[in-house]
Amino acid sequence: MHIWGKILGAFFGFLLGGPVGLALGLLLGHRFDKARRLVGQSGFTFQQAGSQAERQAEFFHAAFAVMGHVAKAKGKVTREEIQLASAMMDRMSLHGDSRREAQNAFREGKDSDFPLRETLRKIRRITGGRHDLMQFFLELQISAAFADGDVHPKEREVLHAVAHSLGFSAEQLEQRLKMQEAAFNFQQGGGQQGYQQSGWQQANSVNQLSHAYKLLGVEEDASSQQLKRAYRKLMNEHHPDKLVAKGLPPEMMEMAKEKAQEIQAAYDLIKKVKGFK
Repeated sequence: MHIWGKILGAFFGFLLGGPVGLALGLLLGHRFDKARRLVGQSGFTFQQAGSQAERQAEFFHAAFAVMGHVAKAKGKVTREEIQLASAMMDRMSLHGDSRREAQNAFREGKDSDFPLRETLRKIRRITGGRHDLMQFFLELQISAAFADGDVHPKEREVLHAVAHSLGFSAEQLEQRLKMQEAAFNFQQGGGQQGYQQSGWQQANSVNQLSHAYKLLGVEEDASSQQLKRAYRKLMNEHHPDKLVAKGLPPEMMEMAKEKAQEIQAAYDLIKKVKGFK
């Protein structure tokens, strides 16, 4: 029974403002007790929530640990895969303690007894089930697996397990895999650099245009309105400031920026070639 808010509110209200203060204190105390009761009914406690910094640290550690687990899926982790993980750390500009933490987490994920399901349950808990944060976590694993231009069947199998544990369907994962493959090919074909440095000479190829459509997850016969909706949805999902505000570790903000830049470059290319406004 939650009554202490009303008792304390009435007591201090009377001391400070007499009968009027008592009434105001009772009102404020009642609202406080009601809030406590609702929090208790939800099973949520501030202690369970932890601080934002703690949640970000757990997200960061789990991301690299799962990355190591996905890399190990093919068997022995090769020197090339370690270099790819290092490249991912370079993209995040990780140095000193942050880089050592990422390396330790990656090694932890390679252990045969790595608790994948438990780790992913923790991700769902610390993100509060936020779709965009869990999607970023999944896309990070896909990006790492695709860093060498291909996803091994065993890696794909683990990615399906990751997606399922985070609440994504097999179809949603396959769609994200196609989008990541297109993003990889888009960058290899010039991507944003081709757009900025050599105008449209390189970027304005048939293949590059096809990759741009797939990167945005739309068909090549999509209307300007369909294209704009897909673009806005993806930009909203990958907005770096919004993601950090919701709990994305600051160290991963650069990855979110890169993704937003890829989306922007693909959208600009299609608009330029198709004459959309």
